[in-house]
Amino acid sequence: MGAGTENIPPFIGGQLSHLLSNSRLTLKVDHMWSSDKYNSGIIDRFTLLIPYCLDFIKWDIIYDVESPTTAPDVIFGPEDEHFHPFHMTQSVEPNNISLLSDWNYKDPTRLLTLIQYLRDQYVLYQAKRVGEVDDDRLKFEVSTIVSREGLEMHMSSCADKSEEVKFAVPLLDMNINKMVAGCPWRQSQKIYLQVVYPVGRKYMPSTSAPRLKLVSSSELKTLFSIDDVKLPSWLDGMCLAEYLPNLEEYLEKQVLEAVSLIDVRRHFIEALAVPLGRPVEADPVFCRKATFLSASGVFTFLVHFLIPAQFPKQQPAIMLQSSQHFTSQMAPMKSRLTSDYPWSPRWEQSLMAERICEFLADEALNFKRQCSEGQVQL
Repeated sequence: MGAGTENIPPFIGGQLSHLLSNSRLTLKVDHMWSSDKYNSGIIDRFTLLIPYCLDFIKWDIIYDVESPTTAPDVIFGPEDEHFHPFHMTQSVEPNNISLLSDWNYKDPTRLLTLIQYLRDQYVLYQAKRVGEVDDDRLKFEVSTIVSREGLEMHMSSCADKSEEVKFAVPLLDMNINKMVAGCPWRQSQKIYLQVVYPVGRKYMPSTSAPRLKLVSSSELKTLFSIDDVKLPSWLDGMCLAEYLPNLEEYLEKQVLEAVSLIDVRRHFIEALAVPLGRPVEADPVFCRKATFLSASGVFTFLVHFLIPAQFPKQQPAIMLQSSQHFTSQMAPMKSRLTSDYPWSPRWEQSLMAERICEFLADEALNFKRQCSEGQVQL
């Protein structure tokens, strides 16, 4: 939770720690501060960054240290002055009202329960705002995809921008985590289509394409980079419900291919082990990195391989690291990353390894010469 956490009262710290560790979303604390302007140092308020519609909403959580049995106040963003989560429906469940009235500061789960409830209400609030927009095309688009599970939408009406409606459309009903053996990801990996419609621009054709962009968590890039995906064309007269099936079919093939490439990279590392020996270190899950110990005469060095997700279409980058030469800061000498060596994606992996070893024989001599010029040698 960052610096100064020793000044957080235990009941606040317990609730915040439980929230960050157990939320189904990746929440972040933006900053923390004290209500005491005379610098008592007691941290009793913080700003939460809450993922919503492929962006973050900021809510301030305000505790009263003098009255710990009282539920914290939650201050929503300036755009959401009409968001009243406990008065949105006539049939508010008594259990939800008790989130505040029966606040138990000794229960570390209370803040998590409150934030989850408020965010769920926020999803409904934004859907209601979008539903009230006077735009026939937008109403039609919403009606065709509103039943899609996990759909989120956001109405943006900043003074300095034209009104827009943004959708976050979850894609692929497949568990990517389970497809990766030994998967280290704590959060379920998802791919979304971000769709942005301008509101009520009469001069724009009603069938023109919205702004489209694929978005995923940064973790997924270890397996599969959506930046490499070319979106299918949006045909004239098309609506979102027509566009999504083709996109999902195409994406599914891409993900399955990305998973199959893990084994291709693993076999490449195994091929390198034939001339270079067993790797000192290797990424066992995604097979994106491997390090080997090598020698040229008495000069010993490490060879680091960075293997792209698009291997073998893209060749690995190689870096050498001396085990005998150090900078004046006592850091090991390293070469620059290079991919400047003979390569063809059509070669057998044994030939790839053979050509790399031929390259390393010359490169090691050049690297040793660079290391010896004015560097500290142990």
